Amino acid sequence: MPVGSVEGEGNMSRKVADCREFPSENHCTLTISGTEMEVLQAAAEHAVSSHGHVEGPELRRQILAMLKDEEPALR
Repeated sequence: MPVGSVEGEGNMSRKVADCREFPSENHCTLTISGTEMEVLQAAAEHAVSSHGHVEGPELRRQILAMLKDEEPALR
C-alpha cells in the first residue's frame, strides 16, 4: 500500500519507531508514532540531533526497516 494511503473505513495506517528497541549510549526511551512519512521525518531528525547519526538516504532506509505497525487503540 502506498505511503499515507487510506485503509478500510478511512483509517490511516500508522507506524511506530521505538528507540528502546535499539541500544544507545543515552538509553533513549522515545517512541514516535504517526503516518509513515511523519515518523520517518521525526525519527531522522531525532537520530541526528540526539544520537549523532548523519542525515542521508542510508539513515532513512535504516529507519524505514525498523518501523512497525502501530497497534490499534482499544475503544
